[in-house]
Amino acid sequence: MYIEQAYKGLIDSWRYILGIVGIVIIWQFLGAFPLLAALATKEGGMSAMMSGNITEMSNVLGSNTFLFFMLLTFVFGLIAVFLVVKFIHKQSLKSLTTSRKKIDWKRVSFSFILWSTISVAFMFLDIYLSPEDYEFNFQLVPFLVLAVIAIAMIPLQTSMEEYLMRGYMMQGLGIITKNRWFPLLFTSLLFGMLHIMNPEVDKLGYGILIFYIGTGLFLGIITLMDEGLELALGFHAANNLTAALLVTADWTAFSVDSLYRDVSEPVLGWDLLVPVFVVFPILLLVFSKKYGWINWKDKLTGKVLSKEEFFKLENLDNG
Repeated sequence: MYIEQAYKGLIDSWRYILGIVGIVIIWQFLGAFPLLAALATKEGGMSAMMSGNITEMSNVLGSNTFLFFMLLTFVFGLIAVFLVVKFIHKQSLKSLTTSRKKIDWKRVSFSFILWSTISVAFMFLDIYLSPEDYEFNFQLVPFLVLAVIAIAMIPLQTSMEEYLMRGYMMQGLGIITKNRWFPLLFTSLLFGMLHIMNPEVDKLGYGILIFYIGTGLFLGIITLMDEGLELALGFHAANNLTAALLVTADWTAFSVDSLYRDVSEPVLGWDLLVPVFVVFPILLLVFSKKYGWINWKDKLTGKVLSKEEFFKLENLDNG
């Protein structure tokens, strides 16, 4: 009963409205200040800042420096989510994370290792099948700097997105609407739309949103079926970390000093659609078998228990 964990805090609607406003202000405004300040000190930084073009800003600061400041905004966002949950909702981090007695780090690790392995395998398979599309881009010092920044900060970035979307908003919308299907679909669509400003959309078209929305739907499903964020936290961190370290391109959000550079003409191909329509369903079966998921319809589309029903059931379980 993951959504019902919100009952362990204060759930007034005004608290969620105030919480979202507070998170956005800290994340998008206070969090962006260090990046804007860094741009302001560089030649051409002001024009890049005004354009809002990610590629221009990266060129002004340098890819690794820009990546650091971009990820730093998400650190502010993650702190904001935790502060809102603690002080506005009086809810614990554990109940925001999982319905289990404690956070299951083995689940996080399993999901991270599984998706890292699959992602690396797919990337090197594509390099093997289409070597003309890639250039070996390895430079020791820039790559080591990238690795330190990515390993330290990308898990914070992805955790912020998970705690906000599949955590705070999933629980809040579920409590307000008293069902599971609306928060699942809404957060999936919102997750996809938040990526609409990424450079990939300009190059590949709005069809790429199928991948982002599909990924959001997958993460929402595993959160509801597993009654916690652990699998989503591991998966999302693995996805972004491998993407940043292994392959870059001039037209991606992570245009950094990765091992390889994709020099092909950008097209919306199988490598972006196969995960959504083939790999993700297979992963759902893997997770389902490993963790014994049942009652799919009820967990994904059923009603959310009332506060009284939830605490009565929890007291029975604890008894």
